[in-house]
This record gives sequence, structure tokens and C-alpha cells, in this order.
Amino acid sequence: MGSSEEKQPAGHGRPTSRDVARLAGVSHTAVSFVFNGRAEGNLSPATQERIRQAAAQLGYRPDPVARGLRRRRTAVIGLVTDEIASSPFAGRLLRGAMDTAWDHEHLVLTIDSGGDRAKEDAAVAELLDRRVDGIIYAAFSLRRVRVPEGLHRTHSVLANCVPEDGSLPAVIPAERAGGRTAARLLLDEGHRRIAHVGGLDDIASVERLRGLRDALRVEGITVPKEWVVRTGGEISGGYEGALRLLDGVPADRRPTGIFCYNDRVAAGTLHAAARLGITVPEELSVVGYDDQEHMAAFLSPPLTTVALPHRAMGEAAARLLLDAIETGKTPPATVRRLAGPVISRSSVGPAPIR
Repeated sequence: MGSSEEKQPAGHGRPTSRDVARLAGVSHTAVSFVFNGRAEGNLSPATQERIRQAAAQLGYRPDPVARGLRRRRTAVIGLVTDEIASSPFAGRLLRGAMDTAWDHEHLVLTIDSGGDRAKEDAAVAELLDRRVDGIIYAAFSLRRVRVPEGLHRTHSVLANCVPEDGSLPAVIPAERAGGRTAARLLLDEGHRRIAHVGGLDDIASVERLRGLRDALRVEGITVPKEWVVRTGGEISGGYEGALRLLDGVPADRRPTGIFCYNDRVAAGTLHAAARLGITVPEELSVVGYDDQEHMAAFLSPPLTTVALPHRAMGEAAARLLLDAIETGKTPPATVRRLAGPVISRSSVGPAPIR
């Protein structure tokens, strides 16, 4: 029994697959083969191309509902996140997932739980009731998470978080590698007196500092204990931490480079340097982390930073999920780490000669 789309008369409303078959001079089955992924081995490349040209000429698009019923799929994936509305980076992750899903003829249905566990469980249950093909669970900040109830009942992937029980695949930033990258930005400019400001005891803070120490260790450099200043992740923390490192300290005894936990901390560090009359980057180089939109590029001077790969995480998580949906195979519960690019601006320069 054909779909209502296929019964629609030619020339009236939405073009049908039978219209495409008539224009291309092929059977209706041949058109179905092309748009259901079964053309290889059944139709010649020339016939496939003729069908696609006819479809393009008519503006034909396969009916996703009818195709989903045939495949027992809905062509929709769910995305549950804890705080998408309050995160400056969530839009990038969501856009990466949406664009990748769209390229694979899927839509993304997004639910923000506000960090409420009960809402997360209810959101997953609602998505399962709607027969989504799979679910991405994304976190506002990198951390270990309790896997919401129901995620194991469908294909699921985590983004920017790792499961406490190690039961699902995850895509996260390569934070330790990012710390090494930030350190190299300073080392390559001749800096050897390098400090670290900001952060707490979360995964990102620990891994970024480890990366910094990795890179310095290769050069035979040890960060003095008092040059690792834990002051949180806000502008005020950067300001306070930088003052502790720089205020009243002779130029030959203070750091010439500071790697900041994130761009907000870097903003506070730049403010402290300006207050103390220390010029950046002539006397002090500053590296941030995140490439926070509407901030990093507008600081004075514009901030050199290591970007968090939020869009790439969304793309990779969606691709991993869609591959599982297509093959019907559950991907291994491994953690994939994505490196973030360096965004070079004006806050890093050669180490001053002292």
C-alpha cells in the first residue's frame, strides 16, 4: 500500500516519487532504490544521476514520515542538556549537532533540564515515548555525570561529560593537550617564568594544569608552587590571582607569562596588569582558554587563547550517534578527546630580556 504522498496526482501540490519516475523515464521502484539507499548494484550510475536530476527539477524530497515507517525510524534524534540557556558555548555544540543531523536527514529535538535530575529522567522518557532514533546528552561544563534513566534503552552518546559508570561513549575536549598547547605558545616566545591563574578542582582545571606542567617539564622547567594560584573561574578571580603574582614584585622576580584557566580569568589578569602599569604583551604575556564569544576578541589587548571545540564536539557526538543508528551497532563505551585550535591575537609576545 503506497503512502498518501505517492497517491497525490501529478502537477498538484507536492511532487511525488511517481512524478520523478515519469520525468526520468524509469520505474517507480528505481526511484525508490535511489532514495532508500539501495541503488548501488541495482541501477547504473547514469540512471541514478537521471533520477536525481529529475528530482531536483521537480523539487522532490522524500517523505520523511513514510520513509521512517518503512525503516522503523523517525529521523529525529534527541538532545538533552543541563544548562543550554545559560552557557555561552551551548549554541556552538547544538549547531554542530544540528548541522550534522541535517546532513544525514535527521532533525534534533532539544530539551533543557536546568540541571534538575528528575527533569532529565522525564525528558529522556518523553523522547523515548516519541520514538527518537537516539539521544545525545550534553553537559554545560566538563564533568562526570550520572547517566539519566532511559539512555541505555536507545542509542546514546554523551558530549562534554563522561559517565560515572563508564557505560556510554563520550566526546570531550582534550584538556590536557590544550594545557600543553597553551604552554607552548609561551615557551615558543622564549618565556621560562610561567605562572598559572584560576580554576578549581574540576576535571578541566586539573587536566589543563597537568598539560602545562607536561610541556614545561620537557624544557626542564618547574612551576613554583606559589605561581599556581587557584582563584576560581571568574574575572574577579583572575584579577585577585594576578595581583598576588605581580603587585609589588620586582620585574626580575615575577612571571613573564601567565596561562589563565579561562578567558574570564584572563580578562581579570589583563585588568590587574593595567592597574599595575605592566604592559601586555611587552612586559607580560597572557594566554586564555575557551575563546569565549563576545569577550576574547574585545579585550585590551585582544586575547590569544585555546578554543574549546564545542561545535566539533556536537558534530562528533551526532556523527557517532547517527553511525550507530544506521548500523544498528552500539559503539564502544570509549572517551574521544578533541583538540581545540589556537586563536592567535595580541596578548602574547617575546619574553622580555631581564
